[in-house]
Amino acid sequence: MITFDRFSFWYAGRQVPTLEAVDLRIGDGEFALVTGRTGSGKSTLLRAVNGLVPHFTGGHVEGRVVSVGRDTRDFPPREFADRVGLVGQDPLAGFVTDTVEEELAYGMEQLAVSPQVMRRRVEEVLDLLGMAPLRSRPLRYLSGGEQQRVAIGAVLTSTPKVLVLDEPTSALDPAAAEDTLSAVLRLVHDVGVTVLAAEHRLERVLEYADRLIVVDERRVCDGHPSELMRTAPLAPPVVQLGRLAGWKPLPMSVRDARRRASTLRADLAAVPLPTRSEVGDARDGLVARRVTVTYGKTVAVRAVDVDLRPGEVVALMGRNGSGKSSLLEALQGALRRSHGSVTVAGSDPARIDRSQAAGLVALVPQQASDLLFADTVEAECRLSDDASRMPSGTTRAVLDELLADESVPNASHPRDLSDGQRLALVLGIQLVCRPRVLLLDEPTRGLDYDAKGRLSSRLSALARSGLAVMVATHDVEFAAYASSRVLVLAGGELITNTATSAALTASPVFAPQVAKVLAPVPLLTVDDVAQAMVSSAERIGLS
Repeated sequence: MITFDRFSFWYAGRQVPTLEAVDLRIGDGEFALVTGRTGSGKSTLLRAVNGLVPHFTGGHVEGRVVSVGRDTRDFPPREFADRVGLVGQDPLAGFVTDTVEEELAYGMEQLAVSPQVMRRRVEEVLDLLGMAPLRSRPLRYLSGGEQQRVAIGAVLTSTPKVLVLDEPTSALDPAAAEDTLSAVLRLVHDVGVTVLAAEHRLERVLEYADRLIVVDERRVCDGHPSELMRTAPLAPPVVQLGRLAGWKPLPMSVRDARRRASTLRADLAAVPLPTRSEVGDARDGLVARRVTVTYGKTVAVRAVDVDLRPGEVVALMGRNGSGKSSLLEALQGALRRSHGSVTVAGSDPARIDRSQAAGLVALVPQQASDLLFADTVEAECRLSDDASRMPSGTTRAVLDELLADESVPNASHPRDLSDGQRLALVLGIQLVCRPRVLLLDEPTRGLDYDAKGRLSSRLSALARSGLAVMVATHDVEFAAYASSRVLVLAGGELITNTATSAALTASPVFAPQVAKVLAPVPLLTVDDVAQAMVSSAERIGLS
C-alpha cells in the first residue's frame, strides 16, 4: 500500500537532509507505528505519503513514494484525497466549517458523494468515535481532545484505504485515547485499512503495532516492535521496566509485564516509599474559592476550591471537556469568572492591570505558539524584555537557563523550533516577570520521553525556587514523574485532590504503566523502582 524507494528530502535552504535514503514497504491492513525524538522527521515522513512533501512544503526530493498505486511525483495531494486520509498534529488548523456535522461531511462534498451515502457515513463515524452528543456543537467551543476526534472522523468519512495519523492521542484523555485507538484498530482488523501513525506516547499504542518504524538522525529502520525495542532510543515505561529488571523478551504491554513481575513485586513490597519535599503556605501562592465559569447556560467549572503552594507541582487531570482549560484561564484572570474568588499574594489577577497580573500568574496555553509573534527568537526576546520593562537580554538569559545544554540561535524563526524549544521560549517569556504562580495547559503535546523528562526537571527546579506550578495534562506518565499532588475534574467539579501516589494508584484510568504492573506496590515510575531496588539490595545486605 505504501512504498518508500530510496527517498531523501531536503527542506528549502537546508544543507542536510531531514530524511535520507528511506526504504519502506507497508502492506495492506498493516498498523505501522512511527517513533523518534522530537524534530527527528516523523511528520515529514507522514506527509510524504500523500505528496504534501514536497508539493506543499517545497524542498528537494530524491527517490520516490508510491501510495495506493500512485507515485507522489506524478499526482498532487488532492488526487490522494479518496485514498489517503491524513490527520495532523493541530486539528484546528485543518478545519474548514463551523460545526462537527458539517466538518464530517465536508470532505465527502468535495468528492461528490451522494447525500444518502454522506448521511449514513456521518452517522457511522459519529457512533464509531463516540461523538453523537457533539454533532451540532461549534468546532471552536470543543476541547482540544474533542477537536482531535472530529479531525479523525472527518478523514474517516471519505473511507480512505490508508490512514495517516500524526500524534492521534496527544490531546486525548486516557479513556478517549483507548476509544479512538479501538476504532482505528477495528478499521485495521475488520476493514483492512492500512494505518501509519506517529506517536510519542508509546505506552498507549505499542502493543497494537504490527511494525515499528524508528526515525533517528535522518535514517529510518523498521521491524517487529519486540526486536527494535531492545535498542530503541525511546521506550515506554513498561519496556524501560523490563530493561531494568532484565526481562527477556521485553514486555510490550502491561499484561506481559505483570506475568513476569511477581518476584519483583515481592522484593519491593517492604521497601519504604519515596518521600516528597516540603512545600510552602498557600497564602504565598494561590488561593481560589468557589470558582465558577459559565458559557451561556453551560457550566464549565462549578464551585472549585484550589490551593497552590510554593514549592509544589500540581497535576490537573480529567476527561476532555471537563473544564481544565477554563479553570486555568479563570485562575490566571484572562477568563471572566461567574462566581468565586482568586487571590495571589493578596491580589486578584482579574482585577488589576495586566502588566501587574503578569508578575503574579503566568499561563502557557495549549498552543504555546499563540504567544509568539516575531520572526526571530531574538526579536521575541526583545519584545518580551520591552513588555516586562526588563533590561535587554533578560528573557534570553532565562531561555538559556531553561534550555541548559541545548542551543537556539537568535536568528531562528520560532515556528522552526522543535516543540520542546518553542515551549522553552514561551516559558522564558512568561517567567521573565518572575510570577509567583505558573500554569501550563497540556505542555507535553509533541514532546518525546527525553523532552518530557527535561520539562519535568525544569518545573521541579522552578518549584524549588519558590514558584507554585500547576500543569493540566492527559499524560499520566508525566504526571507521575512531575507532580506531588493531583486534582481531577469531572463535569466541571473537583472530585479528587490528593497526593499523586494515592490519586494515580487508586484509578484504573489514570494509573501509569509501572503502577499497573506492580500493584499493589504503590510505585509510579521506573525511577521509583530503580531507587527501591537499590534500597532493597541495601536492606538485604545489612541484614
